[in-house]
Amino acid sequence: MEILIPSSYLGPIQQYAWMLRADTTYVEQYDHYQKQTFRNRCIIAAADGALPLTIPVEKYDGSKYPMKDIRISDHGNWRHLHWNALVSAYQATPFFEYYQDEFRPFYEKKFEFLIDFNEALDAKIFELIDMHPVIKRTIAYGEPAAEVDLRSAITPKHPREDSIFIPQPYYQVFQQKYGFLPNLSIVDLLFNMGPESLLVLRDSIRK
Repeated sequence: MEILIPSSYLGPIQQYAWMLRADTTYVEQYDHYQKQTFRNRCIIAAADGALPLTIPVEKYDGSKYPMKDIRISDHGNWRHLHWNALVSAYQATPFFEYYQDEFRPFYEKKFEFLIDFNEALDAKIFELIDMHPVIKRTIAYGEPAAEVDLRSAITPKHPREDSIFIPQPYYQVFQQKYGFLPNLSIVDLLFNMGPESLLVLRDSIRK
């Protein structure tokens, strides 16, 4: 099975579950950049509940600008703020201390393009979870055509119904306070479950 997905910043568990099942995953790089999406936003579980972390991007001309050309902005010292938010949210999780040195460099090095930053983080996550997906970027908008198009399904606002993805509960540090929060960023699963993350992903997709 081939799937087509948007580029995402520390994307939701749903996206990684689909990538685990797919034979080939195409990442759309020619779509028009949209604000308030997972392209530059992830959602983590913090002490006050679900917390969105948003990467600022450089201003661009017009409303139709391809994702592949979107540049990261240094505005607001976001790297420092994001890293501190991750430490604060996950320092009490079972596996943060094992993985923090793998993620810290991403918040110390400057990437020019958002899609390259997202791709580099994905590669690290695949390594830590022991996933081996075949990932390719599109060569034109929506091409090659994929069997399953998830570009509009994986979104923080008004997500399309997904009868295949079934979020599987797992341990979360703040679960007693807020209950289980489904489909957060993949790092929520990784920091809480470590090597068992792969099992949770496998159980989250209907066969």
